[in-house]
Amino acid sequence: MSMRSALRHALRDMYEQSWRLVLLNSALSAVVLAVVVVVSYVPAALVLAVGVGPFAAALMHCAVRLVREQELTLSCALEGFRLLWLRGLQLAALVGVVVFAGVVAVRAYGSAGALTWPLAFVVAYLLAFFVVFQLVLWPLAVAERERPLRRVLADAAVALVRRPRSSVALALALLLINALGAVAAVLPLLTMTVAYSFVAAARFALPPNPLAEAQP
Repeated sequence: MSMRSALRHALRDMYEQSWRLVLLNSALSAVVLAVVVVVSYVPAALVLAVGVGPFAAALMHCAVRLVREQELTLSCALEGFRLLWLRGLQLAALVGVVVFAGVVAVRAYGSAGALTWPLAFVVAYLLAFFVVFQLVLWPLAVAERERPLRRVLADAAVALVRRPRSSVALALALLLINALGAVAAVLPLLTMTVAYSFVAAARFALPPNPLAEAQP
């Protein structure tokens, strides 16, 4: 599905399943905020951020179910957590390790002098592209949970290479939407825009549903 179609269909999904997606978005936000509060007092507890992974995977499971079957129940989140807690931990750990290593590298190259600034730029560019990669990886990893993660990673990389511009455009659009949600008193970010982003990513990354395409 194209980037524009993914955003449009996700908006319709948010309207049709608004209260369920708001509850799921709020639950994920509560987990993230709890981790942030703990880390603010005990920085070493940053490792707990990996624990957000299973909850994010559960929300993505709901998004995948919505895209594939055009229906959603709150029990879907519990099912997703039960089936995908390990994969969620794996994906969150991957994100944490890569982002941490990337930030350390950017700071090291950036502070070493003008000669290493190009390296800092290259690492920052690759790190940004890795973030875009998550929009393709998470829906595929959740939808194909029975496949080995390394194969899903390879398929997601191929999908990203095939549609780099659309993937980057979707990432920028969702970044803008979430930024606007944060600026608008934060409440939309905590209750709506994250779930919308998950549904849009699932719409974009997964094969189109003929029933969904047939709807206006």
